[in-house]
Amino acid sequence: MIPVLESERLVLRGWRKDDFPAYAAFRADPERTRYIGGPQAEWNAWTRFTSMIGEWALNGYGLFAVDRKEDGATVGFAGLWHPPYIDGPELAWSLYAGFEGKGYALEAARCAQVWAREKGLPPLISFMHPENLPSQAVANRLGATPLPPTTLRGEPRLCFRHVVPV
Repeated sequence: MIPVLESERLVLRGWRKDDFPAYAAFRADPERTRYIGGPQAEWNAWTRFTSMIGEWALNGYGLFAVDRKEDGATVGFAGLWHPPYIDGPELAWSLYAGFEGKGYALEAARCAQVWAREKGLPPLISFMHPENLPSQAVANRLGATPLPPTTLRGEPRLCFRHVVPV
């Protein structure tokens, strides 16, 4: 039920059980998680990992694992996240250590944006920590419009509205 999307250099696909070790390493890394709640124990990473898969069953969309075409390396994840406490789907992305600075976040997010538009979903939003300059740069390169700052789960967040060019 999870589609496979392709961009020039990436494949966005559903999660597999063997993706968990890399995801758990990402969730345990203080540098990678400093803007999304900090490092987590493996059991908590497993709960988040399985919830990403479950969101597909509940919403018909969710986050994709993102692989690099040239060698199949999983570089991170991107796609949509929509818990009941936000008004619409959020376009989200994160990269694993060593894959930043290559344009993968932008490319994966754009691919997910286009898919969401083709699926008929409403315009997407993105929340990010005010100090997360790399994610803000991706949002800006995607052409997102800044909205007034807000809070999410009790923490300050910037909010951006995405409109996908046709």
